[in-house]
Amino acid sequence: MTENVVKTTLKAGNITTANAKKTVLALQHLIAMFGATVLVPIITGMNPSIALLSAGMGTLIFHACTKGKVPVFLGSSFAFIPVILTVKELFNGDLAYAQGGIVVAGLIYVLLSFLIKTIGVENIQKFLAPQVIGPMIIVIGLNLVPVAYGMATQNLMVAGLTLGIALLITFLGKGFIKQLSILIAVLVGYSIAYAMGLVDPTIVSSAKLVAIPKFTLPKFDMGAIAIIAPVVLAVFMEHLGDITTNGQVVGKDFIKDPGLNRTLLGDGLATMAAALIGGPANTTYGENTGVLAITKNYDPSTLRLAAVFAIVLAFVSKVGAVLSSIPTSVMGGISIMLFSMIALIGVKTIKNSKVEMNWKNLLVMATILVLGMFSSQLSAMLGFTVGIPINETVQITGLSFAAIVGILLNAALNVKKA
Repeated sequence: MTENVVKTTLKAGNITTANAKKTVLALQHLIAMFGATVLVPIITGMNPSIALLSAGMGTLIFHACTKGKVPVFLGSSFAFIPVILTVKELFNGDLAYAQGGIVVAGLIYVLLSFLIKTIGVENIQKFLAPQVIGPMIIVIGLNLVPVAYGMATQNLMVAGLTLGIALLITFLGKGFIKQLSILIAVLVGYSIAYAMGLVDPTIVSSAKLVAIPKFTLPKFDMGAIAIIAPVVLAVFMEHLGDITTNGQVVGKDFIKDPGLNRTLLGDGLATMAAALIGGPANTTYGENTGVLAITKNYDPSTLRLAAVFAIVLAFVSKVGAVLSSIPTSVMGGISIMLFSMIALIGVKTIKNSKVEMNWKNLLVMATILVLGMFSSQLSAMLGFTVGIPINETVQITGLSFAAIVGILLNAALNVKKA
């Protein structure tokens, strides 16, 4: 009997330790997504607490749709910022009309998921060769690095120290400490920033302990829908790139299992749910994929726990205030590391897939890289926007345009007809 008691005690202790580790890892994911998720509502005028609630709910919806197999976190989408601001101006600041447009955009995602299920993922996958996917992932990462650097320039010393600590722990740390490189670096960076007087303590002291977010219902207008809904055509490629990147990090093909139709369904339903309560559109987050790449912990349940924390955080204003008080420079230093990791994954994709470096593949890869990274410079040089016009406000440019051109070019050069 004594032996059984000892075994039971040890088992309980192991479970407690595992749960504690998962909790800390989930908090790390929460910190990684927080800055970008609340930045979108701050720019557009939406409610940051609703955005956090939407991100948590959206992540859980996504995991339900994808059988809990894909370790992603959904947060506020930057792609919708320009059109939200346009609708806001046209409708005298009433963001409810933007919500209506986002609901329809999410519905289009859902319809696309049914279409892909009908066509078959296999028929889509043959167009998504490594020479297409690899450069897409590189562009995703490198396009985000300047954003991170812009955040870091708020205080380069603090950003540099935060980045340096994260890199030091990542390359020299061992075991669980290595997995906590981001969290430790943020805590140290925050402490340094606080000592330098860069943290505003009134943000925390003035916040209420608990507050119910202000929910708003959407309003529907064809004009607002016409401005916002076409963005789906652009962010579809972003979704494809993010899911592929996540799969490359984890070492699984999520396009095939659980299927692109399921990931799109999850993204669409999450976006609709967000817009119905007053939140911005959701999208899969590269920041959290970067965390996966660094920690090598791919347990989807950790992301779901982070989602629960985000939901709770939406109602606990004090905790949200603490995270809001993290200086931009600290998050900038960490983001440089996260986004660089994504770009390196793209390089590894090309290398590990043993892409043949013939002129056809080199042309495809170079086209995606140039169009994806230098579309604005090309547009300025040529005197017209390099992209596909959707309407007067929306154009498919940058990564989305590069992905479309790259897929079509690769199909023309490499895909054999049945």
